[in-house]
Amino acid sequence: MLLSVIFITYNHEKYVEKALRSVLTQETDFPFEVVIGEDCSTDNTREIVQRVAKEYPQHEVRFLFREKNLGRPTLNVYETTMECRGEYLAYLEGDDYWTDPKKLQKQVDFLRSHKKFIGVTHKSMVIDENGDENQDPQAIQALSLYDWSGPFTYHDFQYSKKWPGHYASLVSRNIYHNNKFDYTILYRAHDFVDDALILLFLLLQGDIYRMDDVMSAWRFVQKKESGSWTSVAVKRDIAKDDCYLSKTMMQWIEENSVLDKYAQVVAKRSFNLALSRFLKKPNKANKQFLKDMYDYQITHVVLSDQKSSLFAYSLRAIREKLTGK
Repeated sequence: MLLSVIFITYNHEKYVEKALRSVLTQETDFPFEVVIGEDCSTDNTREIVQRVAKEYPQHEVRFLFREKNLGRPTLNVYETTMECRGEYLAYLEGDDYWTDPKKLQKQVDFLRSHKKFIGVTHKSMVIDENGDENQDPQAIQALSLYDWSGPFTYHDFQYSKKWPGHYASLVSRNIYHNNKFDYTILYRAHDFVDDALILLFLLLQGDIYRMDDVMSAWRFVQKKESGSWTSVAVKRDIAKDDCYLSKTMMQWIEENSVLDKYAQVVAKRSFNLALSRFLKKPNKANKQFLKDMYDYQITHVVLSDQKSSLFAYSLRAIREKLTGK
């Protein structure tokens, strides 16, 4: 099996048929499998993917039907990924879809002929709930994160404030059987964010190339009342969660590689956010957030284990903010 498609879905009955058909109608000169991680949906998602898969007997479709919801999308992604046998991996969630029937062929051809790259992405379009081009300013701003062309390195990941491509655009070499790292951090670091970790895994082992072709559609829908993981994620405190994710990623990088000086910038940024929240609202939750951002990130990453205290460093940070020094 040359390629495995990691197909993640939960409560996507409105969109999942289009998503799965965009995979099963791919035109390739190689065999590929589709591994569907269906996380115990409460709607008709499971029945739909079973019905659609039967129409394409030429492809091997394997179902990972959870009998109980895993509680975190990242664990579903991890467990589904570990079941993949392909030399290459492609990614898709059940509310997005691929727009080019030769997407997989183009990307695999590129990786076959460019051995130095570990992955390849492409441009995406952003759509709304109805499949129309999404003109919402938040959607356009979110898509701007992926504004890139050509090679993308680990240095770019740290300093450019850009990512090489949306989740649905990535095809990579299957690194997960090399046991080079502890990949369980994919679900241990965060309940919702997996793409940042996947990029980290890849970029520590090679560069990613960004194609200029538009070959996928990213459905950007923010509805708190919906039952999908996308909508559930809207309810979270993104800024705070990202601080904890950055901390976990730093610890993981230090265990497996070397922290760059940019880690100090990220550590200070997380601490300053926590300090600002505590000063505005000095409750128990914000006090714990401040303490958590001080531990390791400031004590180890910024101060290199020099003696200090949370109170003293907080005063120093406030002074720097007031004086600009």
